Amino acid sequence: MTDKQYMPGRSSALAGLLALVLTGCATFSKDGGLESVSTMTSKRTGQDVQFSKPSRDVSSISEQVHQLLAQPLTADTAVQVALLNNKGLQASFAELGVAEADLIQAGRMRNPGFSFGRLRGGDDVEIERSVMFDLVGLLTIPIRSGIEQRRFEQAKLQATSQAVQVAADTRRAYFNAVAAQQTAQYMEQVQAAADAGDELARRLAQVGNFSKLDQARQQVFYAEATAQVARARHNATAAREQLTRLLGLWGPSAAFKLRDRLPDLPKTPEDMTDAEQLAMSQRLDIQMARHDAEATASALGLSRATRFINVFDAGYQNKSETGTPRANGYEIELALPIFDWGGARTAKAESTYMQSVHRTADIAVGARSQVRETYSAYRTTYDLAKHYQAEIVPLRKKISDEVLLRYNGMLASVFELLADARDQITSVNAAIEAQRDFWIAETDLQATINGLGGAGGTNGSGVRIRSAASAETGGAEH
Repeated sequence: MTDKQYMPGRSSALAGLLALVLTGCATFSKDGGLESVSTMTSKRTGQDVQFSKPSRDVSSISEQVHQLLAQPLTADTAVQVALLNNKGLQASFAELGVAEADLIQAGRMRNPGFSFGRLRGGDDVEIERSVMFDLVGLLTIPIRSGIEQRRFEQAKLQATSQAVQVAADTRRAYFNAVAAQQTAQYMEQVQAAADAGDELARRLAQVGNFSKLDQARQQVFYAEATAQVARARHNATAAREQLTRLLGLWGPSAAFKLRDRLPDLPKTPEDMTDAEQLAMSQRLDIQMARHDAEATASALGLSRATRFINVFDAGYQNKSETGTPRANGYEIELALPIFDWGGARTAKAESTYMQSVHRTADIAVGARSQVRETYSAYRTTYDLAKHYQAEIVPLRKKISDEVLLRYNGMLASVFELLADARDQITSVNAAIEAQRDFWIAETDLQATINGLGGAGGTNGSGVRIRSAASAETGGAEH
């Protein structure tokens, strides 16, 4: 059997193998992984997420946002608006498309190479043609696809963590905005009372029934109240603008309404004895670290598999020459491991794997500590808020009523009345802050258990943590 008779059979087998590979190539999913992200986000926040692609989706989301803004916002509706409309979050969802594209690309062979050569000497013409295929790339498709599949899953976790982070930031901003608004409204009432007192002091001083010392004390109280109102109004504006940014609102939509006061405290605090266990099973940074370790382990396997041979191309070749029959054959291109035996690449992969293993353990240790810390803050802020609500504010009101009765009966001086008013302002503002701190602590506790700890998935410098295996997909040179 000659080469010419034998090679067509080999070509047919190679063509069949290529057809099988191309048939089994992965295709893009309909939702790009967003359904899984929405499910995980809903489990942790109670709200779904959407990714706006076509213009009709943008219009639909805008209509949903408009309906939610028609009523005064609650913490839950604020989170819902943010998950629908936060532009930074929508931009992060595009990373899912990048990760899925890498997954699809990993399941496909490198395009074959075609070479053509023509030599002429006198009347003789020699032509060479060849088609080369990347066999190493073909053999390592399952490993590379597995690595990219794990990275795609990790991209889903990353997108979910960003959605959970936006939800937690929005809840914190909401409670800050409502508390600041509540404080500003209270300080405006104090200013109105101080204004009336100042006017009364002026009239009494004019008829000689008020000393200059008492009048000066009344005037400074009014002046301080005016300054505090200006400061409270600015704080309310700043807190509202922070919430507006997280909600992704501008123009007329930024004129949304907030509730008049913070939500009431729950009757009893949650007793979360299994908080650490919940964090170990639900925290997204732990799950991402585990996926990172798995992806790095697979990359290590790829590096070992291609340690000695990472370039192996084979293909069909024919040659035609003037006056002779066309010759058919095959060509093999193989990189010889003479200078580089792949030891450095394998050692790097092994070190990267151990790094990811230790990082996972470190994140788990830190997560347990963060859960204990945030739960302590949750219980402490609840007890403080309850203490102000049940003890300090009622006692301050009782004292104020008694001082007012004594003042009306001319048994207390104006100075005592003003001093009591100042103390009451301090207590009421502290009570509002304590109630706000509780709801923020409750948000932090849920975020620590369900989402990310620390700075929301970043290291101490504020740089978002990326996969440790990201440098390992190129273990084989294709």
